[in-house]
Order: sequence, then C-alpha cells, then structure tokens
Amino acid sequence: VQLAESGGGSVQAGGSLGLSCEASESIYRGCMGWFRQGAGKERDRVAIIRVGGSIRYADSVKGRFTISQDNAKKTLYLQMSGLKPEDTAMYFCAAKLAYGGSCTSLSARDYTYWGQGTQVTVSS
Repeated sequence: VQLAESGGGSVQAGGSLGLSCEASESIYRGCMGWFRQGAGKERDRVAIIRVGGSIRYADSVKGRFTISQDNAKKTLYLQMSGLKPEDTAMYFCAAKLAYGGSCTSLSARDYTYWGQGTQVTVSS
C-alpha cells in the first residue's frame, strides 16, 4: 500500500487547514493515523482511527482536529482548526493493515506503511 499526503501549507495562528492521505488501495481493516514530527522532536501521534470504528486524539489537539475516512476507504482526512504555532510540524499518515488489536496501543514504529509527509507551518 502506498500513502500520499497533501494539503499542508502555511497559515496564521487561529486558522484552519485540511490534510488528505490517499491510499493506493481501499483499506477495510486495521488502524490508520496521523502523526507529526517537529524539528528535532520525536514523531508523535495526533489522531488515529480504527477503520470503520473508534477514533482517538492526542490531548493537545482534542476539540480542534478531526480525523475521518471516506466511504470508499481510500482517503484519510485530518481537518485542523484553531491552529497554534506549536502545531508546526511535518505531518504523516500511516497505516497498519489487518490488525485486530487496540489501535491505541500502537506506537509510530508499529505502523507498517507511511506517506512522505506534508509540512504544516503556523505563524503567530
């Protein structure tokens, strides 16, 4: 499976951006997520979704970001609002296919497939 992110860019604090992650094939089972990595920082989980099921957000983005997947199960979205300078990072989508365990138990290294990333820059 290949993943390709799009939609990053530069925005002022308080603004909104939408990210998309298109998969090369439909994903019907497993976990998908958005991660971000700031300069000199570790890759952190932003939001995850069990395909067709539950969603979890990092505390830092709750109420501001929304993760969703289209009905065709080929595109993952991340709608971001109320952006803050600390949201500045490279954003990646990831997938772990055919996984029946808890998606919240997975760390970044557990995900099998990754996109190339898209930069989000929030200025104050």
